[in-house]
Amino acid sequence: MSFDDYMFVRPGFLRGVARAIDIGGALGRESFVVSPTPREADRRALASDFRIVNRDLNRALSAIEATASKDAAK
Repeated sequence: MSFDDYMFVRPGFLRGVARAIDIGGALGRESFVVSPTPREADRRALASDFRIVNRDLNRALSAIEATASKDAAK
């Protein structure tokens, strides 16, 4: 599961074909991952946000470290 798409059901070929022929819209409810309670949905959203921020901070720190080591080698 990616951090950015935890709320949405991952698309696939068969799901796309089924949605194309779903005239009554019965599959529309399957577009989102549903949490049992609003509190659980908020918890999952906040946890995902923190994971994304952590990933971005780690990438930024790695980039700074790589730049600093290049500058030190000069």
